Amino acid sequence: MRVIFAGTPEFAARALDAILAAGHAVPLVLTRPDRAAGRGQHLTPGPVKRLATGGGVPLYQPDRLRTPEQQAPLLAVPAEVMVVAAYGLILPQAVLDHPRHGCLNIHASLLPRWRGAAPIQRAILAGDSETGICVMRMDAGLDTGPVVSRHPVAIGPEDSAGVLHDKLADIGAAAIVEALAALARDGRLVATPQGSVGITYAPKLDRDEARIVWTRGANEIVRQVRAFNPAPGAFTSIDGAVLKVWRAKAVDTASSRASPGQLVVRDGMLLAGCGQGESVALEEVQPAGGRRMAGTVYVNGRPEIANHRFGS
Repeated sequence: MRVIFAGTPEFAARALDAILAAGHAVPLVLTRPDRAAGRGQHLTPGPVKRLATGGGVPLYQPDRLRTPEQQAPLLAVPAEVMVVAAYGLILPQAVLDHPRHGCLNIHASLLPRWRGAAPIQRAILAGDSETGICVMRMDAGLDTGPVVSRHPVAIGPEDSAGVLHDKLADIGAAAIVEALAALARDGRLVATPQGSVGITYAPKLDRDEARIVWTRGANEIVRQVRAFNPAPGAFTSIDGAVLKVWRAKAVDTASSRASPGQLVVRDGMLLAGCGQGESVALEEVQPAGGRRMAGTVYVNGRPEIANHRFGS
């Protein structure tokens, strides 16, 4: 089949790679413009662009798709279907209507739960035990289209957003290849409308959400650490400097009776008090300007921090 593809990050790149490996023709790839990254703030291509460029696939990088002029390069390319995965731009109706079989989206949740931009992180923050992949036929709404296939995935108690992302990216790539095979074979896909019960939204992440508030419960803080790993990283402050927390676990409150934000060293572990008389062990941290390290290594380097207090 002739498949136009739209996507930008690694999640999308795995789907594009699978589509190409399955033998489908991809006459055009849409991806977001290059973004400044790194200390030098150099323009850096995203994973989808790197994959398309390496495979010699024609590329289009509009910053918007609102006007006929912006849409023209896409609408000039005939295609049977368009696949969208974490693209980052709203598709206008003219684009949705362009492919003969419409547009399919790979979404990282079990719709209608967690429609929107950050479904992986929101599922972890909420304490969900399950998420998944939906292949959805796109319409004009925000992730409101009928669902072609659903692929549940358990969320492990220690899964970070990065670990869960990789699981879902691989499942999403296999799911879209399966959907395209069915479309090529049958000439259509059966899609089931989403229910009206259980609708939730996953808005884009705000960096301030990653700031740890120590009056919250231990399990809530641990979920926050998992949800913001690898980006932007849950963080707190100590003695006026930022400290990122990459791994943490709730511990038996009998081992520490610290007040919220108070640091305690017990049996070589770095513990922090939380709300409700609870505590977390900081298993991996990163001081400002430093490298990631075990909480025990951080304590050994700064033994004076015992009984200091984290910022809120």
